[in-house]
Amino acid sequence: MPILQNLKSPRELENLSIDELGVLAKEMRTKIIEVVSKNGGHLSPSLGVVELTISLHRLFDFSKDKIIWDVGHQCYAHKLLTGRFEQFHTLRQENGISGFPRRSESRYDHFDTGHAGTSISSALGFAAARDLKKEKHDVVAFIGDGSMTSGLSFEGLNNAGALQKDIIVILNDNEMSISPNVGALSAHLNNIISGNLYNKMKGEVDHVLSMIPGVGKQVTGLAHRIEEAVKGIFVPGRIFEDFGFKYFGPIEGHNFQFLNDTLKSVKKLKGPRIIHIVTQKGKGYKPAEENPGPFHGTGPFTISTGDKVKPKKASYTSIFSKSIVALAENDEKIVAITAAMIDGTGLVEFSKRFPERLFDVWISEQHAVTFAGAMAADGFRPIVAIYSTFLQRAYDQLLHDVCNMNLPVTFAVDRAGIVGDDGSTHQGLFDISFLREMPNITLMAPKDENELQHMIYTAARHDGPVAVRYPRGEVIGVPLDQEFKSIKIGEAELLREGTDLLICAIGNKVPTAMAAAEKLEETKKISVAVINARFAKPLDTKLISQWAKTCGKIITVEENVLKGGFGSAVFEELRAIGLGTIQGKSLGVPDEFVRHASQESSRKKYQLDADGIYKASLDFIKNTDNVSKLPSTAQTHRLQ
Repeated sequence: MPILQNLKSPRELENLSIDELGVLAKEMRTKIIEVVSKNGGHLSPSLGVVELTISLHRLFDFSKDKIIWDVGHQCYAHKLLTGRFEQFHTLRQENGISGFPRRSESRYDHFDTGHAGTSISSALGFAAARDLKKEKHDVVAFIGDGSMTSGLSFEGLNNAGALQKDIIVILNDNEMSISPNVGALSAHLNNIISGNLYNKMKGEVDHVLSMIPGVGKQVTGLAHRIEEAVKGIFVPGRIFEDFGFKYFGPIEGHNFQFLNDTLKSVKKLKGPRIIHIVTQKGKGYKPAEENPGPFHGTGPFTISTGDKVKPKKASYTSIFSKSIVALAENDEKIVAITAAMIDGTGLVEFSKRFPERLFDVWISEQHAVTFAGAMAADGFRPIVAIYSTFLQRAYDQLLHDVCNMNLPVTFAVDRAGIVGDDGSTHQGLFDISFLREMPNITLMAPKDENELQHMIYTAARHDGPVAVRYPRGEVIGVPLDQEFKSIKIGEAELLREGTDLLICAIGNKVPTAMAAAEKLEETKKISVAVINARFAKPLDTKLISQWAKTCGKIITVEENVLKGGFGSAVFEELRAIGLGTIQGKSLGVPDEFVRHASQESSRKKYQLDADGIYKASLDFIKNTDNVSKLPSTAQTHRLQ
């Protein structure tokens, strides 16, 4: 009889035998593989923590106790155990369950997550709140070894060790190889060390030694120094003990007996504790075990072979990859920097060709930017390859350590705009707004892959900070020029003349705007001019104002939030030069977080596809006389 689909509550796990837990783990892996093969998702991380997740839910009641998943991409097993089995087939689908923890989704999800390094800080916050409210429950932070490289993780460790709050940190190490014998020995030793008898005897011995007149304190101090010296040599968790944590591990993460015994013992202790668990990424699915990286975050695939659905066209990331390799061949000053995303940002080929010029700083975006600034200050041309959603973590460093000194650092901002299934924590919808306010920075966005390669070339040769933002997904399919061309900074491109309406678009919205303009002329005989802005900063005010005056009406289109975005920049400039009679409208993302759905569905929702721009344009023209006289931050306005 199946166990998983008949499980009504995590509390029922207490009644299952070790053998039954093993059956449950297999059923959960089968379900995860089945759904992810259709929907895509984070396969390797979730497969690797099935036994550990079951063990945690068996011992803790996370409807009352708190568990904080770092990043949250390993929470599929958690979702299956907490009442979402029937909805699991909707994973990452529009109106379905999220691929990450969501407070609005379940009482077992206590904190929305999606970025690395947040679990220890948030767990400590929950522990502090618990103590102030005089409540009694456990708080668990679940963090991977990759996330532990984040500076925020160490800030949390430092504060937790100082406050000595009761929290448990589960360190999921899926990179270290560990044999069963080492796992058994480690589990045995840690069961002794974490047991009540050991801690009670240690406390009593220390007390007795301290009472010996004249020498007690010296003997106790000497014993402590010897103990610490031995730990420094033999104990792998010494660094955590120096932070004020009790360390236990490493423990084999796929053995229910080891996990249950260790968790049960450590749960009884007080203060900050860290349990080092070793797991295998992709456990239970051979293709993911052999290639955990490609299956970390994957699209749909064939279960029997592991073969993925191949895209019909190249991606923008691949065009960036080819461009940076070609540039580096002719310029030894070009270096590439990434934060644990060599594969995701397209730097694999660069790392093979120029290994000494590739710097992976792990999950430390703040460090990556300051590191790049220093290299630029010393004569190099750093290119920081980073997702838009992660660049926002380094705002201060970008402003203070790069822009303030006008240093020649190029930011290749991947996944800019709507990203789709990963949802609100990963949308690249804020970079235009937070970048364009920074003095000295140049902000570009290509209309297609050919323009992207020229922008990367232009940025790498510019004497100042440049950000080039480009979307997730496949390219348009235009031919690539064989040689790089320099683009004049701040120069837009008129793609289509018109007299009734100007559509000024940026980035991947340019081809969409062109399609809408052609449809407007074909179906409604409306003459539409289209400008490819190319630059969100500096703007080509001369070209835009010229055609805005000619048409008398202007619509801006961007895949960014409207607040402080490209449209705001355009209307600020036009208002500044006195064009108060021109009526305008901005298309973009309103003041809200975009939830998980396909890119196509989200673009349709926010009128950012060709049909949406077409309909918005018709509505705008029809209601021109009713346009409210509002400031330029409104979606529709008369310029004042």
